[in-house]
Amino acid sequence: MTRTATDKSATTPARAHTAGSEAQAQLLRAASELFYREGVRAVGVDAVVERAGVNKMSLYRQFSSKDDLVVAYLEQSDVRFFRRFEHSIAKHPGDPVRQLTQYFEDLCARASVEDYRGCPFVNVSAEFPDASHPARLVVSRNKAKLMARLAEIATQAGADDPQALADALALLIEGVYAASQTVGPGCGPIKAAPRVAAQLVAAACA
Repeated sequence: MTRTATDKSATTPARAHTAGSEAQAQLLRAASELFYREGVRAVGVDAVVERAGVNKMSLYRQFSSKDDLVVAYLEQSDVRFFRRFEHSIAKHPGDPVRQLTQYFEDLCARASVEDYRGCPFVNVSAEFPDASHPARLVVSRNKAKLMARLAEIATQAGADDPQALADALALLIEGVYAASQTVGPGCGPIKAAPRVAAQLVAAACA
């Protein structure tokens, strides 16, 4: 017997409609996993939809384009980044010198995990050369906020030049990100970072 189009569609389960807030959460979770592991350019919206378990219409109800999804992914990454940063700082209340060195100890531990893929903001910057792209603007805000926070803690630590110390520490942070990808997670340069950070802080706050 010839199967009709109606019969065929009846045997192919359609993806169930997912409520807006739930669909958004599922899509962001899927995008975060795929973009971070494989890169933004390499991952199409179809892959995100498939990973999220929703239909494509759900994606476009939540995000008008892939660029919007990338921006949302970076904004979520920004929240996670500063949550981790402040968690490190909170380990030593009232001791800004130790706060700075603790951050590098925690960063080193994180950058030594086998599947660590570096900084999502650095990764996206490498894929989007146009500094005016919405994704690059999120990257710029993240880095500016980190610089300001480092300078604030350096001031509290009594650094003779808080901005110079913040600049040096920021450079070291970026070096950890790069080394994790070029040399590998947990490599010698990453393990050296906490010691170098402590030396920079000690010299600036003497």
